[in-house]
Amino acid sequence: MTARPALLPAFRRAAWHTSADTLRLPGPPAELALVPEVVAASDRRWWEAQALAHGDAEFRPADRRKLLAEALDLFTDGTVTIGDSLVQSPAEFRAAIWATAGVPAALVDRWCGLLREAVPETLPGAGVPGGGVPDGALSLVSLPGNTFSCLESVLSEAARSAAVWVRPSRREPWSAARLVAALLAVGWPAWRLGLYPSERRTLRGLVRLTDRQIVYGGAGPAASVRGAPQLTVHGPGRGCALVPPGMGTSEAVAWLLPLVAGDGGRFCSNVRTVVCPGPGADALATALAEALDVLPTDPAAPWPLTACRTPGEAERAAWGVRERLRPGDRLLTRRPPTARTGGTGSDVYALPALALLASADPGHPLVGHEVPFPFAAVVSASPAGAEAIAAGSLFVHRLPEGPA
Repeated sequence: MTARPALLPAFRRAAWHTSADTLRLPGPPAELALVPEVVAASDRRWWEAQALAHGDAEFRPADRRKLLAEALDLFTDGTVTIGDSLVQSPAEFRAAIWATAGVPAALVDRWCGLLREAVPETLPGAGVPGGGVPDGALSLVSLPGNTFSCLESVLSEAARSAAVWVRPSRREPWSAARLVAALLAVGWPAWRLGLYPSERRTLRGLVRLTDRQIVYGGAGPAASVRGAPQLTVHGPGRGCALVPPGMGTSEAVAWLLPLVAGDGGRFCSNVRTVVCPGPGADALATALAEALDVLPTDPAAPWPLTACRTPGEAERAAWGVRERLRPGDRLLTRRPPTARTGGTGSDVYALPALALLASADPGHPLVGHEVPFPFAAVVSASPAGAEAIAAGSLFVHRLPEGPA
């Protein structure tokens, strides 16, 4: 008899709920309960009634500060219960993230650490918009699938809003569900929380139903929801690094490698374009490609890579680099574009790649190109050309004092 797959529920109307609409998750048999837009619209009216009923119950910044810190401790190192019976230890959380999203435990630990560092900056009185005074808004945070470090925005909105609804990534919903469960476990008022997994087309409806929104994603999702007055969109970062004149090749590689390969290449702040001053990028590009070529697929490696769990994802991502090459461009990394490891070859990796571009055109399709693995394009450019590329990047890495 085949065992029923695990079901990751939604959290709405202060309770965990299953759904007739589900989505099969990558990895071991598991399904995600989806919330249709019509249900979310009804829940908005329910929430307004709750806000009216609890309007006089003060939820002070100091109380929020204490509970957020406790919830993050539980998220990182504790055992939580998701839904009615899904008990998840820290080891089981890390196993779920590896099985579903291909993120090794070393990166889970690092991203938990980043959340801990971010919490003081998200709490009331620490630079939160509005002076740290919570308001009456119902906020929405729509999360990406590349990293759960973006849960920082959930913590920030919980600190400043009357309530926050979380729309998890359908590729990796475990971290969002775990954080909601951790908040509930430490005593966060249930009516102030929601977990709303949904189809992509439902995102626009959730934006309309909420008062303030933070949406992560690529150019497509970002374009689909623009226009709401309180909307913040975190789209592609197109990170670049400007190599200072006179910097030696070995020093440059030591500086650039963690910027390109850190966090599995999944952050929007990862460097995607390396800009060298004037001619002579060949030596740096060759040395950086050699460093990327020896990064192992071992999950315990110093710069761990992430595996792709969706069939064909690694191949599509790797091919996307190659099909954007223009005449004169050269791919300098020498390994095959993908690799399979594990006992059954189920761990599929898109391997790090580096291209040396023939021109410094800011509109080149590989300038700022984002993929879920370490990739960089190296170009030679004049100071004006370097600044033109930097102008199209949200994250510009530079050493203002020159070589260290």
